[in-house]
Amino acid sequence: MTVDPADADDILDRVGFEAERNVLTRRQAEVLCLREQGIAQAAIADWLGTSRANVSSVEKSARENVARARETVAFADALTAPVTLTIEPDTDLYDVPKQVYAACDDAGVKVEHAAPALMKRVSDAAGDAVSGRRVRDELLVGVTTDGTVRVRRP
Repeated sequence: MTVDPADADDILDRVGFEAERNVLTRRQAEVLCLREQGIAQAAIADWLGTSRANVSSVEKSARENVARARETVAFADALTAPVTLTIEPDTDLYDVPKQVYAACDDAGVKVEHAAPALMKRVSDAAGDAVSGRRVRDELLVGVTTDGTVRVRRP
């Protein structure tokens, strides 16, 4: 697939990317943008005049920066969330909604998820801290005033 540098520029402009206000460099944003469009690292390397290994390194750094930014947002949300609770190791995932709903009821906060969606949200966000129906590692669950659920490892 041919890489058109204008493709990345157009997309970054459309989504409002501003390097000075972002955790990603312009190059990282370009590489992520093109990779999300299905462009191979080798094609991006040809366009940039560099090696595929360099593109791989830029992409890896960009994805790590995005993960750190998400963790920072989750941490900041946890600081101000009116509902925070700890889910202990060996908790059955099916018991998590009851715990979250009880804490939210006590704080007068409405959760935006029904029980199955809440279990999926916790499981997806926890990664390998949840195995099957078991919580393997301690999790911190915060619920914002608008009912958004944030899950973090301590």
